[in-house]
Amino acid sequence: MDKSKLYRSIPKVDILLADEKIQELIRDYSRETVMEAIRLETDALRAFIGTCQEEEKAQERTGLLVKYIEARVQAINTPNMKKVVNGTGTILHTNLGRAPISGEHMRRAADLVSGYSNLEYNLEAGRRGERYSHFEKLLCRLTGAEAAMAVNNNAAAVMLILSSLAKGGEVVVSRGELVEIGGKFRIPDVMEQSGASLVEVGTTNKTHFSDYEEAVTEETKALLKVHTSNYRIVGFTETVDIDELIPLAREKDIPVIEDLGSGVLIDLSRYGLTYEPTVRSSIEKGADVVCFSGDKLLGGPQAGIIVGRKKYIDMMKKNQLTRALRIDKFTAAALELVLHEYLSEEKAVQNIPVLRMITRPAEDVKKSAASFARKLRRLGLPAGISLVPCQSQIGGGSLPMERLESWGVAIAPEKISVPELEERMRHLPVPIIPRTVNDTILMDMRTVSAEDADLTARELKELEVLEQ
Repeated sequence: MDKSKLYRSIPKVDILLADEKIQELIRDYSRETVMEAIRLETDALRAFIGTCQEEEKAQERTGLLVKYIEARVQAINTPNMKKVVNGTGTILHTNLGRAPISGEHMRRAADLVSGYSNLEYNLEAGRRGERYSHFEKLLCRLTGAEAAMAVNNNAAAVMLILSSLAKGGEVVVSRGELVEIGGKFRIPDVMEQSGASLVEVGTTNKTHFSDYEEAVTEETKALLKVHTSNYRIVGFTETVDIDELIPLAREKDIPVIEDLGSGVLIDLSRYGLTYEPTVRSSIEKGADVVCFSGDKLLGGPQAGIIVGRKKYIDMMKKNQLTRALRIDKFTAAALELVLHEYLSEEKAVQNIPVLRMITRPAEDVKKSAASFARKLRRLGLPAGISLVPCQSQIGGGSLPMERLESWGVAIAPEKISVPELEERMRHLPVPIIPRTVNDTILMDMRTVSAEDADLTARELKELEVLEQ
């Protein structure tokens, strides 16, 4: 094979620029973008020829150069972040964006943020207002706290709290609660950034009240409790609850701070799940400040929500860090809309996607799975389609031991391998992210809406991803 001849057959840039399709791309996009695509694709073609062992394939690839340039231009101009179908059964999937926001909430939030709003304008007084005012009263009503605010995530909330209440002093925390919150971000490191010094007490599995009592000195500025929402220690264990620490904190005139992590506003044990402490229960036990995530069990946008005694919240609002950590107008709008649903627990469970998926009965999921399986069978795809029981998980560092009985559809391709099918599904216009179980593709229907099921069926058929 004469590779030098193949290299010479690659069209020169001026010839490519004269091509009618390339001219159309320049009109629709820009000359700079098209030139970048030409450079990238001709480089890719040279690399292909360098490794190709069949002259016919190299010639075929050269003949498709303009099509590859067109695809590259479109890829450059297509946003990288896109909607995906979550067939994993993990409800709060960190890699897939955690809590989905309902379409209705998105439409209302879009109406608010696509123009001007009273984000920091007090309409009644006709002067500057506070962005927390739109949801502060709601949070206080739902949790029993005196005041509330929000920053951009829960790690930021912990840092702001400690910076405001304990900077330059010591914070006492159980060794068994020094959790890693994901992405190698750890509570001790967040504490260090706040300017507070960490004082560890107890052991990994056991911490006693006397451990806290002996650790408190004149330098102690706060007692910190961290709810281990992303793991469980079982067996020979002992922890000290918030209400046990309150008398000590009051005697020493220091606050008790609780990081609830995932955070929940309703008692999920009523729906058959393991009891998870609610924010209200922490406030009622006497916690001075409580923080939690907005995009986990709450089912809202990413945020670090802080509730508690007004004097402490006011200190945080005045902290210079607040400006750097504050939420934007979309988060404020979405958070208010989600919190409004909690005024009625029935509405919250029905209208907040996370709660709806968590509380959805397995038999209801089975009906959706059976319907989806029928759709796929009617398409006549070259694959085995079967209805299978499976287990979903909540994910996102919430209720780690909890498994939800669920149903899925298993797809066993006949002409290609499971890994190849899984890869092709990830590269669809709307990527489909399934599980692979027992040499099949499994779509857990707990996390697949009816609309997404229809979309998945169309994509599998129209793009013929199951064919050779």
